[in-house]
Amino acid sequence: MVSVGERLSRARVRAFVGRDEELGRFGAALAGDPRAPFAFYAYGPGGIGKSTLLRRLADHARAAGRLLVELDGRFVSRDPVDFEQAAGPFLDVPGTVLFVDSFEHCQWLESWLWHHFLPRAADDTLVVLAGRRAPQPQWTADPAWARLLHVSELEPFSEEQARSLLVAAEIRPELRDRVLRFAGGNPLALSLAAAAGSEGCGRQEIWAPTADVLRTLLAGLIGEVPTAAHRRALEVASQAHSTSEELLAAVLPGEDAHQLFSWLRDLPFIESTHRGLHPHDAARETLAADLRWRAPNAFEAMRRRLADEYLRLLREAPEERVWTVTDELFYLFREGATLSRLRSWSREDEVHDRPLQPADIDVVLRMTEETEGAASAELVRYWARRQPQAFSVYRLVSTGRIVAFTARLVLPAPADPQDLATDPVVAAAWRYTDATAPVSPGEHIGVSRFSVYPERYQVPSRVIDLSSSRAQAEAARARGRAYGFAVYQDAETWAGRVRGTLHDTGARPRVGEHTYGVFGVDWREVPVEAWLQRFISATEVTVPPPGPSPVSRTAFDQAVREALAHWRDADAFAACALMRSRLAADFEDPAGELRALLRGAVDDLARDPRGVRAREALTAGHFSGAPTQEAAARRLGLPYGTYRRHLRQGLDMLCEALWQRELRPR
Repeated sequence: MVSVGERLSRARVRAFVGRDEELGRFGAALAGDPRAPFAFYAYGPGGIGKSTLLRRLADHARAAGRLLVELDGRFVSRDPVDFEQAAGPFLDVPGTVLFVDSFEHCQWLESWLWHHFLPRAADDTLVVLAGRRAPQPQWTADPAWARLLHVSELEPFSEEQARSLLVAAEIRPELRDRVLRFAGGNPLALSLAAAAGSEGCGRQEIWAPTADVLRTLLAGLIGEVPTAAHRRALEVASQAHSTSEELLAAVLPGEDAHQLFSWLRDLPFIESTHRGLHPHDAARETLAADLRWRAPNAFEAMRRRLADEYLRLLREAPEERVWTVTDELFYLFREGATLSRLRSWSREDEVHDRPLQPADIDVVLRMTEETEGAASAELVRYWARRQPQAFSVYRLVSTGRIVAFTARLVLPAPADPQDLATDPVVAAAWRYTDATAPVSPGEHIGVSRFSVYPERYQVPSRVIDLSSSRAQAEAARARGRAYGFAVYQDAETWAGRVRGTLHDTGARPRVGEHTYGVFGVDWREVPVEAWLQRFISATEVTVPPPGPSPVSRTAFDQAVREALAHWRDADAFAACALMRSRLAADFEDPAGELRALLRGAVDDLARDPRGVRAREALTAGHFSGAPTQEAAARRLGLPYGTYRRHLRQGLDMLCEALWQRELRPR
């Protein structure tokens, strides 16, 4: 008789494709090769196949007779003593293999692991870590660890690997090409397709990234939803930016929120983060589209219920909770034309903000001088002395590296003469208030004075999102705030973006070589909650552009990336989702003219000095014929990490430029 475990292992072997390098190196380590690594670290975004790889490596270790210790970072205590106790055999039993999945949830243990835990391992042991974030760079650069540590950034599957997965999943031959065009090399999308199989797919089924297809895939993966309450919990998760147990309890009164939250957390397309549960993007879009199609009134009612809860939190929540509320509120209405101009919902390069510390000053000044010049850096120094509490420093969640800072000044009336004489931008804001509706003693103004993110300077980004959310939350909670102002370079572009939300004061103060636009709102005329209601009102909600196939900003950005990924495959490019956008609606030769449009849009990035490197990275990565991203980086003579940074910036800038064309009236 074959055991259940053996049957599961054989099934995983049949379904597993790719990752040959990781399997080979791990196999050599199991065999005792003295040149093989001791520690393996695999990282990549959600859905890229980390857990699947770990299960396959665990099967190898089990077959080799090794003792396994398997931990999940989501359930690891913050106390290193608890981790050490859970992983005890790794320190005591020779040959043990320690696996830690979802390592991003216990990343705070990383320094302790390298310094104190791993050096005490028993003989002939191995460790495998998998998470979303790359390891801290000091370990990969440390000569002591260089030969003991192997780091892999997991990439999407090649076409050959993706096809192998579909063959193993017994997807009908006539459907495979269509599925590949839909899923590309994304392991999550391919796994969903494999889970659904060919059942229920008619021979005329057109596989494309539509809600109908994704609903079919999710139905095969989820099966029957247990109860109507579970269905409503899914509907909450599909709309909320992040879903906590408290949020479920608030918007689904009378239901067992704890049980529903636990069920959601165990679904294969749901990720757990420090802020709550997030569905993978494809699953989120599908669930939301299904509710909108199936019960449009229920869709709007759920969105309104969530919005009401966020507004309640804005008024009543503790101070430390309130800063993300407007961010989550805006996410509900992200498809509206106004918010799509203003905000970025990309989860690449996710950042978190912290108060400015004295040790950060040199970094902040250097960033300012690089982007805005020496005169602006002196103003940062001035305000950091006068209002250090106004500054927020943004670090990458993945590495902890400082990448940006912002400053939200609070300036009481009457204006300080020294401030007026020192900072032309602040002086312009006060002149505007004096000319329109003067600020009385006891009142104050708020000025979002600096927003410096060198890698994504003055374009919509998560830094601007989070800083704006804090500014709006501060305005909602502050007593006596008369005005709120935002300051941007490239005033004409930002005037279009903030239209309908902030008033262009017309002021264009100059600092050094740069001119800035000053945009404001009088909070005495429009209270913050009423201002936020503009985004929630029926006239603002989900007004997609007219055209043959309206899409959300998220879906549009994905379509641009898909078109670039299929650039060298004429058939796949001709079937890509971007062909159904308004961009291509009037083309006589859609494929040819869309290709020309994309090439032209990429070339146009170089008109902005900040876009020169981005253009080079996009051209090398997609148009030059380089077989891999590593080869494209070598062509440009850049380190791979630097090349990836320029490529991400280029994709952001390209998607923004094309989205503005998509929204342009015909």
